[in-house]
Amino acid sequence: MEASSEQQGGGPVLVRRRTPAPPGWCERLKARLWWSCECSRQGAWGLVQDLLPATHWLCRYRLREDLAGDVMSGLVIGIILVPQAIAYSLLAGLQPIYSLYTSFFANLIYFLMGTSRHVSVGIFSLLCLMVGQVVDRELLLAGFDPAQDGPGPGDNSSALNASATTPALGLQDCGRDCYAIRVATALTLVAGIYQVLLGVLRLGFASAFLSQPLLDGFAMGASLTILTSQLKHLLGVRVPRHQGPGVVVRTWLSLLRNAGQANLCDVLTSAVCLAVLLASKELSDRCQHRLKVPLPTELLVIVVATLVSHLGQLHAHFGSSVAGDIPTGFMAPRAPDPGLMWRVALDAVPLALVSSTFSISLAEMFARSHSYSVRADQELLAVGCCNVLPAFFHCFATSAALAKSLVKTATGCRTQLSSVVSAAVVLLVLLALAPLFRDLQRSVLACVIVVSLRGALRKVRDLPQLWRLSQADALVWAATAATCVLVSTEAGLLAGLLLSLLSLISRTQRPHAALLARIGGSSFYEDLMEFEGLVPEPGVQVFRFAGPLHYANKDFFLRSLYSLTGLDVGRAAARRKEQGPEARVVQGEPLEDPGRGPVSHTTALVPEAAGFHAVVIDCAPLLFLDAAGLATLQELRRDYRALGIALLLACCSPSVRDALRRGGFLREDRGDVEEEEGQLFHTVHSAVQAAQARPRGLLTSNSSL
Repeated sequence: MEASSEQQGGGPVLVRRRTPAPPGWCERLKARLWWSCECSRQGAWGLVQDLLPATHWLCRYRLREDLAGDVMSGLVIGIILVPQAIAYSLLAGLQPIYSLYTSFFANLIYFLMGTSRHVSVGIFSLLCLMVGQVVDRELLLAGFDPAQDGPGPGDNSSALNASATTPALGLQDCGRDCYAIRVATALTLVAGIYQVLLGVLRLGFASAFLSQPLLDGFAMGASLTILTSQLKHLLGVRVPRHQGPGVVVRTWLSLLRNAGQANLCDVLTSAVCLAVLLASKELSDRCQHRLKVPLPTELLVIVVATLVSHLGQLHAHFGSSVAGDIPTGFMAPRAPDPGLMWRVALDAVPLALVSSTFSISLAEMFARSHSYSVRADQELLAVGCCNVLPAFFHCFATSAALAKSLVKTATGCRTQLSSVVSAAVVLLVLLALAPLFRDLQRSVLACVIVVSLRGALRKVRDLPQLWRLSQADALVWAATAATCVLVSTEAGLLAGLLLSLLSLISRTQRPHAALLARIGGSSFYEDLMEFEGLVPEPGVQVFRFAGPLHYANKDFFLRSLYSLTGLDVGRAAARRKEQGPEARVVQGEPLEDPGRGPVSHTTALVPEAAGFHAVVIDCAPLLFLDAAGLATLQELRRDYRALGIALLLACCSPSVRDALRRGGFLREDRGDVEEEEGQLFHTVHSAVQAAQARPRGLLTSNSSL
């Protein structure tokens, strides 16, 4: 039946549209399966574009605008990956060549499947720590010495401390390094399977709970953590690599104790590189509108520093820390051990969650800062495939990395084509160019990373304005950043998420409540405490509750209503019931005889102390009602009715009206149209007019539904 407008009693009346009955679960499932199995060229191409977003944006790639920035950022990231692979692979208890494998395959796979334009996916220090803990445990259980450093690529014959475990584990032809990478690949494959399942089940919506203050605070805290980790390279100080909570604090204490051992060559190199990089960044920011291509300052600094270090023999003469030798070549692919996969299945759960959370949060952060959107479900699939497929090629767990992503953005990255360039650089290193990077100082790379954190560290200047806008959001920002610095980055992200959820719950649990009054002679109503010159309606209280009504805030709803109107209707109704029908009744109140019913119909029942005979609730902000909220309204109406006070609802949304009908508030089962029309109104003004007309015995014609 089509909706129509009819004239009845001088006013329009809405006729409800009769919606068809919704299909059952069997019909829905059948239609879904039929749509999924239907084969067409257009549908197949759409599926390919969904799984491989690169096939969509490559067709619209702008060579003149994007190619220069992508090539430059890809080269810089590729060069940064080489020395980072040495440190991060040792942190994981693996050989550096496996980190190069991981960086190569992860860049190619994310290029095809990722939806973020700026995120750099590859080895990440936190994941290396988590992988290293599992590897050390499994090495110890297998009889190896976890503290023993790998002997190098040419010697993989570390002896077992307990030879009895060799036949049981099948390690007759596998030494320490071989078994370590088997554990890492098994852990990586299981974690990748978890991530792929999360993406297939469309659980990426959880990233919507990562609010902007959370992401900004996380970026600030993680940037301080990264800055702290790079200070030892800037100063050339050897400090122990700390793990666990409080890494930043313990690292600073170690740096202060060993500050006297700083390498003068590294300090001077860091000072010169930082000065050049910061000056170029400021120049680029001020002349951004004049520069068509970003200044390749990072690449130039790396090339010049490598030449100076090689020609001056800084490592030999001054003990400056350099990248060192990097093995070359590829190894034959190998499937992860199923037995090890079962052993590390539980360890893969936190690894998968941390990797997914970091990747989605960074993708959301860069997408928001560069005004585009990402798909959280596809990000889960992309990161999962970056772990599943490379696990067969001697790779370990990967995720998006903040430091390299910031460098990638700072060097002019426009699309994920830069990942292909980075993969090409890593491939050249794997095949032939490893000796060229052996004299590259780590202090230079630390300078590039520190300068790339400039934008994230500047976010602290936004905190005062955020405090003025929302103290809850500012608290989330500060707590996330502080937890990242004082505890750990994963704990900071978890703390920020919990605080964001608690902030959201508190805002819906205690929303703003106010009494409304009329604006002059108009039909509009506003907060009586916020605005001056409003005209209260005599005998009518207009109440607004700016939030949903559910089980968690129903008590606050009642307390706010009772406090603002000055009448605790629940207690008043109970006291009236205890004292009898003659208690606290004004003249003209109808007395009720248990046998014959009411004996007078002169006026509505009005308590002496109330001062009003009707309450109008503005339901416009009332987003939804649950069972507890509906029961609250029913009890409230019953109590008001016992005192002779009418309860009227105005501006109810369709979902709220349907909930009122289904819950029996409107007595739909009795078909009492007058009851419905006497309680629901489309505007607050019409409800107030109806409430004022009732004591005079007038029947309102303004209400309709």
